Amino acid sequence: MVKVQTMQVGIKAAKESMRRRIIHVIMFVLPAFVLASITTAQPAAGGQSGSASPQAATDGSESATAPSATKPHDDTFIIGADDMLAINVWKEPDVSRTVPVRSDGKISLPLVGEVTAAGRTPLQLEKDISAKLLNYMTDPEVTVIVQQINSEKYNVLGQVAKPGAYPLIATTTIVDAIATAGGLKDFAKKKGIYILRQIPGGGETRIAFNYQDFIKGKNSDQNISLKPHDTVIVP
Repeated sequence: MVKVQTMQVGIKAAKESMRRRIIHVIMFVLPAFVLASITTAQPAAGGQSGSASPQAATDGSESATAPSATKPHDDTFIIGADDMLAINVWKEPDVSRTVPVRSDGKISLPLVGEVTAAGRTPLQLEKDISAKLLNYMTDPEVTVIVQQINSEKYNVLGQVAKPGAYPLIATTTIVDAIATAGGLKDFAKKKGIYILRQIPGGGETRIAFNYQDFIKGKNSDQNISLKPHDTVIVP
């Protein structure tokens, strides 16, 4: 009986000793191990941060210096009557719309009323419209795009099948213009064709074109491209 009690006491003491060891590990050894792991990991994290920082700085620099979105046009084209303009006011769909330039050179928009468009560049017209919209909204952003050019034209007169004015919407040579006008009539003077071209500041200049030589492969350099308001005369 004494031996059994002694064994039970021994087992109980062993369990108590084991419990104390586990508590010691939990309270002292494990926290120290975790702390050591964190300390070891910090340089790696710091290295990643250090390598990421230049990238972040680079990205920030690129964002700061990135050019703003450019306008889909330049400041050289002069708007004229019959041109079709797409006018967009950011976040204002009721004001944004596509409008033609009337024969008097003006356009009409809600809130804005009538504005002179002919003789202005798209950028100038944007500023004109923005100035009028300031009465109704803060810092309006206006974009003007020439959607269709109808104001730049040339004329073909004389001995052609369909004399008249034609829109200059692409590169057009003298021969192109004659073809567009239906070709020469039977009694057209093929050697006497010429262009009347307006000179800046006033006046006109006369440019000869020998159609007879051209169709024979001669003087092809005479087949020049037309400019707005040129008039091709076929006697």
